[in-house]
Amino acid sequence: MRKNSLCLILLMSAVFIVSCDNPNVRMHTIIREDGLCEREVSYTTIMSKEMRDSLWSGNKVSWACPVPECLNPNAFMGSHTRTEEDTVTTTFRNIFHSVEEMCLQSPLQLNGARLKSTAKLEKKNRWFYTLYTYTETFICVGDTFKIPATDYADKDVVRYWFTGQPNLLHGLSGAEASEKISKMESFVTQWINDNFFKLCFDFIVNNYDSIQNPPVGKEQFVELHDSLANYLLSSMGDILLVNPNETFEKFFHSDAYAIFFDGDTPCGKALEEELSTHMNIFWFSVPYSLTMPGTIVDAGTGVVKDGVIHYPLTGERLIPQDYTITATSRVTHGWTYIVAVLIFVVFIGSFLYKGRKRKDKRIKSRFEERVSSKKNE
Repeated sequence: MRKNSLCLILLMSAVFIVSCDNPNVRMHTIIREDGLCEREVSYTTIMSKEMRDSLWSGNKVSWACPVPECLNPNAFMGSHTRTEEDTVTTTFRNIFHSVEEMCLQSPLQLNGARLKSTAKLEKKNRWFYTLYTYTETFICVGDTFKIPATDYADKDVVRYWFTGQPNLLHGLSGAEASEKISKMESFVTQWINDNFFKLCFDFIVNNYDSIQNPPVGKEQFVELHDSLANYLLSSMGDILLVNPNETFEKFFHSDAYAIFFDGDTPCGKALEEELSTHMNIFWFSVPYSLTMPGTIVDAGTGVVKDGVIHYPLTGERLIPQDYTITATSRVTHGWTYIVAVLIFVVFIGSFLYKGRKRKDKRIKSRFEERVSSKKNE
């Protein structure tokens, strides 16, 4: 029996929320000058030789196992796997005719569904250079939570907490920034508490007929909503640290609700899945890198390193609103400089030629005047 399974999920959730950076899966987008684009996704796992021999038939190298849940390998045409001792890295790659086509075949998924995004590539031609601006917008998943975060704080505060923008700490001292962040953290804790309590409470209400010999009727259980919520958080200020099975048993003096916190029961398993659907958003983290043609002139919110722009793509950033990454690069037209130099040379040559011609004409005119003067004498 796994009567503490729900508690373990919540404890794990607390750990992942604090440290959700998972470098295991990475996505790289390459934009070409001709409008074609490439997308690569790589992930790394540890596989012993015995595991590789068991999962890979003969000497044929297959994908690294297990394949991360956030990845849909069917979105790619080709793959390559590299093995270094027990470290196995698989890279999927595909080439697309347009960025729009690329987004329709997104390799990332969240809760089993494709992570939706839209993209556009703008190309502006100038005489000496061409500007390329790439924008990709990942669709918000905040509606997964029944209670919106904006019910607890201003919209800008919510955006800053989950995305870092706008920078609300600009100009603040360390002490002032710490105080402001502390206030933000309290609203986030309350928002998480209320959402997860509502999720569990509503699930129990909707499945109340599954309870054998409930200590109170369904209507009375609904009336105890506020009392139960306060009791759950009386010892722990964070619902992710509460043992729900133990707390329910103490509150109602009955173990009738244990079926909802036991992963071996249909109700417990279904509730686990509901909780995982929400927690997967916090766990989702795929570092995103972007290569643009030419020289990068604007990386947006990204960080440029060795000509590649790096962005954090996390589930948290998709909670308050759509998450957009954008970058602009410049490709210089070498031939235009050659043409410009040639034009300049022709211009200077023409100027010098005309100047020389005028000078010769003046000399000839003076000579003719002198000859004419001598004849008159």
